Amino acid sequence: MGAVLLRLVRLSCYMLLTLPLMPVQALLVASGSAWARRLPRLYHRWSSRILGFRVAVQGDPSAKRPTLFVANHVSYVDIEILGGVIEGSFIAKAEVARWPLFGWLAKLQRTVFVDRRVRSTAAQRDALRERLDAGDDLILFPEGTAGDGNRVLPFKSALFSVADYAGPETLTVQPVSIAYLRLDGIPMGRAYRPFFAWYGDMTLAPHLWTMLGLGTVDVAVIFHPPVALAEFGSRKALAEHCHRVIAAGMASALAGRAQAPEPDGEPLPAAKPAREAAE
Repeated sequence: MGAVLLRLVRLSCYMLLTLPLMPVQALLVASGSAWARRLPRLYHRWSSRILGFRVAVQGDPSAKRPTLFVANHVSYVDIEILGGVIEGSFIAKAEVARWPLFGWLAKLQRTVFVDRRVRSTAAQRDALRERLDAGDDLILFPEGTAGDGNRVLPFKSALFSVADYAGPETLTVQPVSIAYLRLDGIPMGRAYRPFFAWYGDMTLAPHLWTMLGLGTVDVAVIFHPPVALAEFGSRKALAEHCHRVIAAGMASALAGRAQAPEPDGEPLPAAKPAREAAE
């Protein structure tokens, strides 16, 4: 299949999945149904397959509620990848709410929007506390921006202030590593990883169009042992621990040392030639 045709097929399938489910999710959120939490996970899992991502998971997500999942950030695709394996809502910067389509989808997943230019506001504190008190799991990208997929940027310890809201002894924090490994079975390395990592001054639309024309991508998601703020005594110490663990997990996956089975238990297929990107 040519790259242009592949892009059109994937985009069409994605919209055919997304548009009918948006009013359904809106009704579920409005009614307070438990499916308002469950449907996004199924949606993201289907979306990942449509877009050509095969997700291999190592470890288990915390079963305790609430849990704050802390992950490195590589791309907007992280939302599909992590959303397909975690039944939770994301913590995102406020401007995401204004993005066409993706902002609407974020609101339907009950994303908590925060203004990161403000250290702390009563409204943000109350919104986070309300969600945690309700037992909702949250997903945080503490780098504050996306990286290049080759390394983990420093964590902003101020973003871990959410760990205080539910009380340091009650909120579980679980570090999660995400790594983009292979394109059509071939290790993508530094040359191909920017086709999936979205960082710096990259423009969204051209980046997305190029990515849609590429082949099948293997992604590793590694769940590390859960911890709590009480074990470290400060947000800074907790942030340093999470950064160290997540960076080590990502490096291990990129080096091919992470043996992560696919969700259905099947091993990853043997390597095959990578698909070249069309202009």
